[in-house]
Amino acid sequence: MTDNIARNVASYLLQINAIKLSPQNPFTWASGIKSPIYCDNRLILSFPEIRTGIKNALKEACSSFGDYDLVAGVATSGIPFATLLSDATDEPMVYVRSKAKGHGRQKMTEGKFEAGQKVLVIEDLISTGGSCLKAVENLREDGLEVVGVLAIFSYGFDQADQNFAEHNCSFKTLSSFPVMLEEAIKANYIEDSDLETIQNWRQNPKQWLDTRVS
Repeated sequence: MTDNIARNVASYLLQINAIKLSPQNPFTWASGIKSPIYCDNRLILSFPEIRTGIKNALKEACSSFGDYDLVAGVATSGIPFATLLSDATDEPMVYVRSKAKGHGRQKMTEGKFEAGQKVLVIEDLISTGGSCLKAVENLREDGLEVVGVLAIFSYGFDQADQNFAEHNCSFKTLSSFPVMLEEAIKANYIEDSDLETIQNWRQNPKQWLDTRVS
C-alpha cells in the first residue's frame, strides 16, 4: 500500500474518532485479546466525505490484486465497504455469512456467483485474521478462487501474517497500526501516558493485561 493512502486513511480514522482508547477498561476483541485501543471503522459510514475517501482508496488499492470477477464482503462489517468498492468499480458483489441460515437453502455465500470465478474479499479490520479466513475458506468451499483480502486497517500482528500464510491467502490493508500511531502523535490525539500503555500492549498483546496487573 502506498504511504500516501496509508497516512490519509489513518488521518480519516482519527478525524472521526474511530480510534477509541480505554487503557483503564480494556476492550475485549472477538479473538479474546484484551486491548486498550479499538478501531471502529463502522463510523466511516456516517461521514460522507470520509466515506468517499475510503471508497477511492479501496478502488485504487484493489488493482494490486490483478484480475478478479467479483468482490465479497465479510459479514457484517465488511459488507458496506464491499458495497462501496462494487459501486465504484461496477463489479458484482456477494457476501459471506458468519454462519449459515437455519432455514431455506442454508447458504454461507449470498448473491450470484459461479464456481471458478475469482473473488476479492473485503474486510473492515484485521487483528488475527480468524473471522476473515473463515470467510475465505467458505468461499473456496463454494468453488471460488480467492485472489486475496483487502481491509481498511490492520493492527499488524505477526499472528495475522502466520494465519494468512497457513491459509495460503495474501492480504493488504489501506492503513496500519504503526502509521496510525505516527499520525495520532502528530495530531496530539494520544496522551504520553496512553502512548506508553499502547506501545507496551503492542509488544505483547496476549500477555499485556497480566503484565500490567502484576
